[in-house]
Amino acid sequence: MTARLGWPDVAKGVCIILVVLWHVVTKHAIGVEGAGVVTEGWATLNAQLLPLRMPLFFLISGMFAASAVNAPGGGSWRRRAGRLAGVYAIWVIIQTFVLALTPDFDTARAENGWQLLAQLTISPTNLWYLLALAVYLLIARVIRHVPTAVVLPVAFVIAAIAAAGLVPSLGNLWQLVQNLFFFLAGLRLRSVIERFAAASGTLRTLMLGGAYVAAVAAIGVLGMRQWPGIWPLLAIVAVAFGVAACALLDGHAGVIAGPLRWIGQRTLPIYVIHMIPLALIDGALRGLRWVATPAVEVVWPIVLTAVVIAICLAVQAGLVRIGLGVLFDPTARPLARTR
Repeated sequence: MTARLGWPDVAKGVCIILVVLWHVVTKHAIGVEGAGVVTEGWATLNAQLLPLRMPLFFLISGMFAASAVNAPGGGSWRRRAGRLAGVYAIWVIIQTFVLALTPDFDTARAENGWQLLAQLTISPTNLWYLLALAVYLLIARVIRHVPTAVVLPVAFVIAAIAAAGLVPSLGNLWQLVQNLFFFLAGLRLRSVIERFAAASGTLRTLMLGGAYVAAVAAIGVLGMRQWPGIWPLLAIVAVAFGVAACALLDGHAGVIAGPLRWIGQRTLPIYVIHMIPLALIDGALRGLRWVATPAVEVVWPIVLTAVVIAICLAVQAGLVRIGLGVLFDPTARPLARTR
């Protein structure tokens, strides 16, 4: 049996932490009374990580989708896509009811049946990653016999169009469109990516990191964010840096890589649950009318990110224990009862 690669789980761990941190900063920290330049710095840093977070997440997802996409008969990809779509629907509905308790929390929530229907179909919510994966699996299955030399350039052009603001926003629909390229790249180029990761060392990682920082700065200064092709090119540099850095961590920094791998193997419950405890904590703190100081601004996003992740994993463990694991896999067959 082939040993499981460690760095993809490290990458997934990094990505899910960055997702939670992004929401902690943009949906909570910037609204805290007294928040100032430190919190603005957090927001700016998180914004510069946009080309890394979800593209890297999708690249890893694509790498491990080939067996399902190419399986004879199509049952495997349908089960996986059905599971993802089902989990998306379940947690959109759960969020709709729970977030109604926190009307001041800054995130999209359905207020009537039509809005809920839109969120379940054409206007994805903050849980859009799950719906995107289900759609990507369908697309990948349909085009599985089309040469990679055709698929990836077309997907790149689609990403460039979406990144240029030419796709209706409709919640997170634009993100769903523009990240297809990275899923298909992971799917079609897995062996290339694995060789790249295996050959990555400190020098390559530093060079890619420097290129990423320089590109982000240049694009910001010149206002090139929506120039055709700029965003996917920047994201390619960011993803290459992410792969190299995670491979380096996995191979040479076990103390850091171990916890990241552990989290990376548990991304689903963190992703689907995290907005709920964040909203409830935000509402509770609003009631206390607390005021942030610069020192608190520095550490608070990190602390709250860790707390939210811990809550998510505890909630998931509790739900599974009481027989509600179906919330995380509605396609799972119940275990047969023994006499």
